[in-house]
Amino acid sequence: MILFIMPDLDFMFHMFFLARYCKLLEENSFRGRTADFFYMLLFGASVLTGIVLVGGMIPYLSESFAKIVFLSNSLTFMMVYVWSKQNPFIHMSFLGLFTFTAAYLPWVLLGFSVLVGASAWVDLLGMIAGHAYYFLEDVYPRMTGRRPLRTPSFIKALFADDAVVVARPANVRFAQPPAPELHED
Repeated sequence: MILFIMPDLDFMFHMFFLARYCKLLEENSFRGRTADFFYMLLFGASVLTGIVLVGGMIPYLSESFAKIVFLSNSLTFMMVYVWSKQNPFIHMSFLGLFTFTAAYLPWVLLGFSVLVGASAWVDLLGMIAGHAYYFLEDVYPRMTGRRPLRTPSFIKALFADDAVVVARPANVRFAQPPAPELHED
């Protein structure tokens, strides 16, 4: 019975972290940059798919990669990794047991996944994809002045990141608001 509950517990934790850190990234680091957030997810999904496809062709690793069917946990780990790199000094607590800074969050979650019996490969793949994104988006541009992960203009055109202004046309008549009712006591 316990063996069937543990993978579900790991899945539930991953979904919680997906919702939490996806929201935190979107509201803070990517505020007003929806296209860039989408591009990060697209980059992560592409890197993860590429790693699994290439890893499936390597003779001694193919068996491990063949067991990976669903990459949502890896994508979750990618977002957690990116968030932790962008907010490394935030103090956190895991299940109220111990405290640490956000820089160690991916490693704490990896340890928890291994503890409940999940495969470490899935989480490590997400950390690799997250590190690739973090390096190419934050570290490499500071080193060289070039930004290789600039969001393409056709993706930016899909998202309305600018504030939408609704203008009231001059020649349109609107109904008067209802008159307040008078109550006689």
